[in-house]
Amino acid sequence: MPYYRPIPQTDAARPDGAMSLAGGWCWFDRVEELHRDAPSRVIPASDLPDEVRNTLSRPRAPIAGMAFNAPRLMGILNVTPDSFSDGGEHFGANAALAHAANMIAEGADLIDIGGESTRPGAQEVSTDEEIRRTAPVIAAMRAELGCTISIDTRKAAVAKSAHEAGAALVNDVAGFTFDPALAPLCATRALPVCVMHAQGTPDIMQRDPRYDNVALDVFDFLAERIAKLTALGIPHGAIIVDPGIGFGKTLEHNLVLLRNLALFHGLGCPILLGASRKRFIGTIGGTEEARNRAPGSVAVALAGVAQGVQMLRVHDVGATSEALKLWRASVLGETGL
Repeated sequence: MPYYRPIPQTDAARPDGAMSLAGGWCWFDRVEELHRDAPSRVIPASDLPDEVRNTLSRPRAPIAGMAFNAPRLMGILNVTPDSFSDGGEHFGANAALAHAANMIAEGADLIDIGGESTRPGAQEVSTDEEIRRTAPVIAAMRAELGCTISIDTRKAAVAKSAHEAGAALVNDVAGFTFDPALAPLCATRALPVCVMHAQGTPDIMQRDPRYDNVALDVFDFLAERIAKLTALGIPHGAIIVDPGIGFGKTLEHNLVLLRNLALFHGLGCPILLGASRKRFIGTIGGTEEARNRAPGSVAVALAGVAQGVQMLRVHDVGATSEALKLWRASVLGETGL
């Protein structure tokens, strides 16, 4: 079975016949055709099967009130004592609310709140504790900020409490494989979802991750999860996909995925890139402390946007928002002034 990776372009000199990538800011007129058992080749986009061409080019439907005609920012709010880069900083309700307000002011389109660390080596948190950490903060954020909120959880009970408190999207790093009740809950409550790829659970995922072909293996996993979710009643247009940078991947796996992000447009869903402050950024950039990795994180984020990625999950909202404004002005000619 062939796989198709559109070759994204943003140049103003767009040739006749070029197609918009996912209805966004990139265009393409060539595609890399990939195979597991044969060399790849570059073909004209006009040679694509009609279904593939339509999937790659059609605009993505809005999710949780967000249109994807421009890159969207998901601000990270960890209400945990042990997250890898900011554990404990926003553990209290007041600190969490203040940080959320600051991220909204800096340009976040939604806030992703998590009460269980998923850093490498992290242990599972009880459901009751995860609810205790997240639900009151979500309720306060909705009451005082009125912002869009996603809940970062693997558990149905946590998602249920979060939705009742005001969360509008479920972001599951386990790809809806951890708790069999979570996807049916989202279907019943008409909650949009973000499905992420991870190899193994956080406590063991970085021990020795291996793939036959990391980009194609992750693509197949996400395609299979989308099929499962839609069969349960979650509309295809309510699904965001995340290749899971850093979750059961080596540095080289991460780089291969980053170079092939455009491949995931073939799933027909908005793509989320969550690379902010990850270890590989520190390794390549020479920055040991995770909180000091904003420059490298912004560079990776812009590389994703250049491939048409519609959502960036970031710690440094202000820096990323500013960089996006300059990228859009210098590359696309959009100043917003």
